[in-house]
Amino acid sequence: MFAGGGVEVDGVAHQPDKELGFGLHGEKMRTESGGWQSFFLCLEIPPVFIDSMKYIFVTGGVVSSLGKGLTAGSLGALLEMRGLTVRIQKFDPYLNVDPGTMSPYQHGEVYVLDDGAETDLDLGHYERFTSGRLSRNNSLSSGQVYESVIAKERRGDYLGKTVQVIPHVTNEIKERIYKGGKGVDVLITEIGGTTGDIEGLPFLEALRQFALEVGPKECIFIHVTLVPFVTAAGELKTKPTQQSVAKLREIGIQPHLLVCRCEKPLTMEMREKLSMFCNVPVKAVLAAEDVAHSIYELPLMLQKQGMDQLVCDLLGVRAKPNPKNVWAEIVDRIKSPKFTVNIGVVGKYIELQDAYKSVYESLSHAGIANRAKVNIVRVDAEELESKTGLKQLNKLDGILVPGGFGDRGIEGKIAAAGFARREKIPYFGVCLGMQVAVIDFTRNVLGLKKANSMEFDEKTPEPVIALMDEQRNVVQKGGTMRLGAYTCTLKPGTLARKSYGVDVVSERHRHRYEVNNDYLERLEKAGMIISGWNPKRGLVEITELKGHPWFLGVQCHPEFQSKPNKAHPLFAAFIAAAIKYSRKKQK
Repeated sequence: MFAGGGVEVDGVAHQPDKELGFGLHGEKMRTESGGWQSFFLCLEIPPVFIDSMKYIFVTGGVVSSLGKGLTAGSLGALLEMRGLTVRIQKFDPYLNVDPGTMSPYQHGEVYVLDDGAETDLDLGHYERFTSGRLSRNNSLSSGQVYESVIAKERRGDYLGKTVQVIPHVTNEIKERIYKGGKGVDVLITEIGGTTGDIEGLPFLEALRQFALEVGPKECIFIHVTLVPFVTAAGELKTKPTQQSVAKLREIGIQPHLLVCRCEKPLTMEMREKLSMFCNVPVKAVLAAEDVAHSIYELPLMLQKQGMDQLVCDLLGVRAKPNPKNVWAEIVDRIKSPKFTVNIGVVGKYIELQDAYKSVYESLSHAGIANRAKVNIVRVDAEELESKTGLKQLNKLDGILVPGGFGDRGIEGKIAAAGFARREKIPYFGVCLGMQVAVIDFTRNVLGLKKANSMEFDEKTPEPVIALMDEQRNVVQKGGTMRLGAYTCTLKPGTLARKSYGVDVVSERHRHRYEVNNDYLERLEKAGMIISGWNPKRGLVEITELKGHPWFLGVQCHPEFQSKPNKAHPLFAAFIAAAIKYSRKKQK
């Protein structure tokens, strides 16, 4: 796959014959003829000796949001570089069946997998840091566990026994561990929440039992904890970590490694103290300081402290380090950009870092691909509902409207799409972002001023965005949208076809409403290009505009398939167009 866009855009390395191929972005170099050629630096997989499948469990202590998911993802990345096949999964103790119906204020974004599973945003980290594709088998909540146990009881599967947390609930959890790791060398399982939470106890008990069943050298425990800096005392404090590990040991779990989140460097004296009180070797007390530039520095930070070698030694795996370090190249590109662009993300949850997590990361990946620093400007959609509010868009080199639900701020999003259309600013609409662009075009180019989406106005006389037929009688909210991967056929000669470099693609979806096909003929006559189409269902997937340098909307969520070492081609092309626009402005 190659990213297009009109400037020196790096190609996206893609080698289907190497499942574990960490294809670095090809650096485009001048040829004697003046054209551009690509070369790719790919990771050569070293030989590995492993006698059986291995299990790694990542727990957290003291407080939540310490970065357990990033730690799990970073470890998976380091093990993959050594030639091991890795899969990562998440167990969440909350009683929701999945995060699909949760508010972004409660849980951040919902990350969608190929099979349509609505999962925790940490699964996004897992897929971005490693080459594995995850499924609904790799996301488990207490709600799913109890739902399954109760269904079995109703069917009579337990043959009249008293159903209890031990063994029935814990057996269900253990079954998912065994099921989740088929076909890989190493299965990493992150346990959500914090050690000591009452709802997490069945999961930890299941892990204790599992470790006993598989035996030593087959599984290890990594505990991510906080070593806070107390300003008044002017020092780091280890007591919270000591207490957290003590709580874990009460349950019957002894961690093999400690990953200590800290603001200041962890001294040797501190490491020795934690080693003594937590019963962990000094070399297994690792520091995870706040990174200076990007989360993609974390694998290098942990590798420098020997985390991957420690894990291999504990599990009895012989896997040599790889001399070619893809993460060093990624971090070098982040630290040494050639271009800078300002990209406005127009949404209604802009104050929440995690609400559009995958979009922000995909923009970062596209910056890496283009050797560009991407400054993300968060724009509150409601502020754009006035003409004075639109002035803040003048400073941008590109505008992105992400997915979302509900009518709050919708007129501001429509205004943002219209501004980008009129001012010829690169525009990328994702899911709802495509729909608002279609609404703007219908109102202001076709002249149908009352055009709207049925999501926001059920009685609109011009429903250019309409509810899918199969959604009309849906009552339940959870798991009932158009979810998962769907194919899309690309129209030759379009931005989408040029960016992807192939004729047919597969992208993930999460929505209920679609472009109304009754308006397609009029839209196309007025200058809208339908560049992506789902032939099986007859649905619009991608739209563009004639005469605009880069204006593209997608019904899917391409942000769910972007990686730091393989930027999504549409995001890469969008940032390339923004670079071109920025350079043109400066002349």
